[in-house]
Parts: sequence; structure tokens; C-alpha cells
Amino acid sequence: MPDDKYTRCPGCSTVFRVTSEQLAMRDGQVRCGHCKSVFDGNVQQVSLAPATPRDEGTPGLDEAAPGPATVTSRDARALEPPDIPAEPVVSAAATEAGEVPREDRFSRPTPARSRRARTAGYLVAVAVLLVLVAAQAAFHFRDGVAAHWPETRPLLVRMCSVAGCTIRPLRDVAMSYLSIDASDLQADPAHRGLLILTATVRNRAAWSLAYPYLELTLTDAQDQVVVRRALAPADYAGGTADVQQGIAPNGEIAVRVFIDASATTQAGYRLYMFYP
Repeated sequence: MPDDKYTRCPGCSTVFRVTSEQLAMRDGQVRCGHCKSVFDGNVQQVSLAPATPRDEGTPGLDEAAPGPATVTSRDARALEPPDIPAEPVVSAAATEAGEVPREDRFSRPTPARSRRARTAGYLVAVAVLLVLVAAQAAFHFRDGVAAHWPETRPLLVRMCSVAGCTIRPLRDVAMSYLSIDASDLQADPAHRGLLILTATVRNRAAWSLAYPYLELTLTDAQDQVVVRRALAPADYAGGTADVQQGIAPNGEIAVRVFIDASATTQAGYRLYMFYP
């Protein structure tokens, strides 16, 4: 076409087809899309017209004068920064070999599109991290979650069936909600040397609490320890109690245990609660 002009990158010798409008932008300053070199497109203009055969008798012609520009067959992006991309020119041999790049293959995304893609990627990553953190927190604090939000217990039970864990009642280690409201130790009149321990353990919390262990200490007249025994929940809760469910919210359990004290002499006792 008559308006076609050609300029060659001094860095990688890639030739681009340009227009006068492109060269007029920024005083002809362009950037090669292949090697990123910045050059003056006006100064580096070249002609692709075939050289005129030299007449042997014509004086004044220099044998060293350059011929038409050599066209590279390497791939190249459009010149920058013009909005209208310059079309890279390749050789006919490269075209026949199928090496001519399609325009969409080397088109680069706009900065706005790249920013939107990065923002979307960040949002997805943050959402995934939040889900993972929530799942990890639910796993580690599953007992507390199930106690304070009973409606989540079925979901947590299903999760533990896959993860191989269990949902247990919370432990009141500080004994802030568990208390022994009443206790008594009396000799069994029907069996010599047998003592009967009775007590009431109350849960004043609004959620279930794990059964504590009971420590029974028998003392002599000087309040010195004669014998001490730890009672597990299975020892005092009774056969009908579901120890795994814990003591119900604002509930209480009755303790009744028979103690063989035939080998000891005692004058008093102490009763404490604890978690092993």
C-alpha cells in the first residue's frame, strides 16, 4: 500500500509495518514488542523495495551500499506505546512454513483486565483460606462448639465420623459451674464395715458438662488421712446414666457408692471433684 512505511528495531532487527499516524505519536518514539528496545521509528525507517540491478558501467555506485532490509522470521509483538499496533513483517518463507503468528496469540491483556483477574484470584484465595481456618477451628474447638451451639452437633458428629474424632462434653476444670450440694457418709447397718457415700453433684451451666472424678478421703480423729480413693464416673453414676452425654444443663446427678472400710478405722471424710 502507498501509505505503508517500515521501521526496523536496532536491537533485534525486527521489521514492523507502521503508518504515518503511528510515527507521529510521541515524536516517533516506540518500543519494540519483541526485545523491548526503545527507538525512534522515524530514524530507523527502512525500505523493503528490491534493489535496482547495478549497471556495470554506471559510475558512482558503491558496491558496499546496503540493499533492502533483511526481514526477520522471529515472532514479535506490536510496537508500543501507540494504540494501533504495528504489524510485524515476516518473510515469505516463514509464511509458507506456518511460522506466522496469529494476532490473538501474541495479544497482551490490558492492565485493567490483568488487575481484575488478580483481584478475583485474591478474593478466591481469601475465601478458601477463611473456609480452611473455620474448618480447623471447628475441629479443634468442636467440644465447645457442640456445647454452646447444640444445633451444630449433628454436623460435627458427621465430621468426626470421617476424621476419626469424638464429641465430648466440656470439662469444668476450674469447678466454676459444678458443685457438690450435699454429701453424707454413713455405716451400712446391714453390713459391718461397709460405708454408704451419698452426694448430689449439680451443674449450674447452661450447657452439658463432663462427669468429674470424685476423690474420697477417710480421716482419723486427728484429721489425718487414713485412706484415699478416686471414683471414676462409671463407679458412681449408675448403670442408667449416659456418661458420654455429660451432666445436663442446669441438672444434677445423685451419687450413691458403697465403700468397703472393714480394714480401716475412720472418724471423718472429705469429698472433692477433679478431672484427671
